[in-house]
Amino acid sequence: MPADPTSTEPRPYHHGNLKQALIAAATELLERDGAEALSFRATARAAGVSQSAPYNHFAGKEDLLATVAEAGFLALTTSQEAAQARWPAGEDQLTGLGLDYIGFAAARPQLYRLMFGVGLPDWHAYPEVASAKRATFGPLRQALTSFLPAATPAATLEQAAVAAWGLAHGLAMLRIDGSLGRRDEPGGPPPEEGALRLFGRGLRAACAMS
Repeated sequence: MPADPTSTEPRPYHHGNLKQALIAAATELLERDGAEALSFRATARAAGVSQSAPYNHFAGKEDLLATVAEAGFLALTTSQEAAQARWPAGEDQLTGLGLDYIGFAAARPQLYRLMFGVGLPDWHAYPEVASAKRATFGPLRQALTSFLPAATPAATLEQAAVAAWGLAHGLAMLRIDGSLGRRDEPGGPPPEEGALRLFGRGLRAACAMS
């Protein structure tokens, strides 16, 4: 029987990699209780290890949160790469990447909020988190390179990537906060899809005219 994520009972430690076990436990607690409630004591208990065990791998709670955030960005990159592979280059791929991004955030709202700063005062102190964050842009940049006119300048491509990211991030937050309905029409696509397609078409038209 799978472990009950709401249980407060410690789980016996059977993992070969204690650090990864602590990250997994912290991620589970984060999603359940939020970044503010996460502690070394709770993480150790959830992983089924001694209260001192986290200190062997993390400098403090902030370091633990940064490591969890880094793992979140790595998982998002993997998800985006898989979404990119599912769709042929063009409007469908760009839209699919946006929907995958929003779906990732909606499935892990507390992790997603942590990844973008909730609970950590200064991300710049953790360059590995910034590096993992930049890597999530890869599939989007590649999709835009195929989608936009071949003569689109590199600077414009970068601006387009930031604009697309900003739209997906905003839609993700609206979805997390419950501000978006489920469908424009019964059985129809989610409202995010229409917004993403409209953005993509407008972006391509603007680049073709410039």
